Amino acid sequence: MSSDFTYQISYGKTLVPVYRAYAAPLTGVTPVRESNFSGRSNNLVAFEADVEVLGDNFLPSYTEGDNSMVVATDSMKNFIIRQGLAYTGATLEGYLAFLGQELLKTYSQMEGLRLTGRELPFVPVTVPGAGGSFEESPVLYSRSHNDYTVVTMDYSREGDGAVLSDHRCGRVDMELLKVTGSSFTSFVRDGYTTLPDRRDRPLFIHMNIYWKYTDTAAMLNPDHSYYIPGEQVRDIAQVVFHEFVSESIQHLIHEIGSRLLERFPQLEKVGFEAKNQTPDPFGLSPTDDKVKVYSAAFPAYGLIKLTMSRNG
Repeated sequence: MSSDFTYQISYGKTLVPVYRAYAAPLTGVTPVRESNFSGRSNNLVAFEADVEVLGDNFLPSYTEGDNSMVVATDSMKNFIIRQGLAYTGATLEGYLAFLGQELLKTYSQMEGLRLTGRELPFVPVTVPGAGGSFEESPVLYSRSHNDYTVVTMDYSREGDGAVLSDHRCGRVDMELLKVTGSSFTSFVRDGYTTLPDRRDRPLFIHMNIYWKYTDTAAMLNPDHSYYIPGEQVRDIAQVVFHEFVSESIQHLIHEIGSRLLERFPQLEKVGFEAKNQTPDPFGLSPTDDKVKVYSAAFPAYGLIKLTMSRNG
């Protein structure tokens, strides 16, 4: 019966949590003007990993109930966690590359993989140090619920080896708000328009930024001189958001994209998903035009997307 149909299949394990203590530190990062990020100790590295297995070798388990080729997803979970101990590098991208190669080496029936890692951000807690100063603890961390790094990497089998066929890095769940320095005017007006021109408004956006390297060797080089940390991407976005007086969110993300491509020549392209959550005005002080009160906007948010690629 299976010959009567065309199939596209995959299976795997998602949201596997990995916590690694005392991984290799991230060093050698090239500095950028907009960020003070230069590396991290990696005394604690935490992330969630997904593995999606691709290929037709597992089709009999669907069509005939034959599991003789199937690697149990519980085995995948254990494999993912144990490789967190075996990996000797310092980046999430490097771990996924190591994991992909080890999976394809171990299981010959796997034809391809899609691997995703999501950072679980923890930040060092500041504690009293010597002489009354305060310093970051090397052992105590607090869970952050702000932006974090994500990476997806696709691997395919080539002979006995694994080839990286696609990738996407990102910094997601950024939330940025400034109280002045943004406007939105001169847009189309018709019978459906109720929004007034806003020449100086607060701007509140939720933003995801994604990027792709021109050469994946730059991403995975262990000296990290061409590695792009998500923290630097975030910091550049924040600085541009602060400095740039925008006419729209479209205008703003184009400026951020231009700055990222300028700062990181190793980038092939950069993309954005920005959700407009700008609050609505409710009151103005009668004595000071700067003093205003706002409330959350109606929960139907504008979504703006942009991808910028280098020519040639």
